[in-house]
Amino acid sequence: MEKLINDFSFGLFFWQILLFVGLVLLLRKFAWKPIMEAINNREEGIKDALESAEAARKEMQNLQADNERILNEARAERDSMLKEARQLKENMISDAKAEAQAEADKIVAQAQATIASEKKAAIADLKNQVAGLSVEIAEKVVRQELSDKKKQLELVDSMLGDVTLN
Repeated sequence: MEKLINDFSFGLFFWQILLFVGLVLLLRKFAWKPIMEAINNREEGIKDALESAEAARKEMQNLQADNERILNEARAERDSMLKEARQLKENMISDAKAEAQAEADKIVAQAQATIASEKKAAIADLKNQVAGLSVEIAEKVVRQELSDKKKQLELVDSMLGDVTLN
């Protein structure tokens, strides 16, 4: 350290200080301001990016809330549509059952009416056949009885005896 103190030169020190101050002034004028501007611009860019990220985060939360709301609405609408479809199915089934029952009742009623009319027709036909047979039998019996004159007179007398006069 003594050697440094012995070799110390004020002229050299003065020129070094003068060059250092000149260098600092030059750096301040040409380098310091652009560096500080770049740092400030970078700081503003970072602030803007953080604000944008915060706004995007808030927007994302809003979108998620909207998506959740839309999803819930879609689920509710799906549930109501399924309920409506089930109700429509049940109505269609009950209507079809009622229509089938009414059709079956109508067919049974028609069958019963047909059976009744055919029964009446059969009874009428049977009566006609019985009447025809009865007439034929009566005609044969009357012919046999009326073939003889004596039998004819007896028949007239018996009929007259059966008739009562008032």
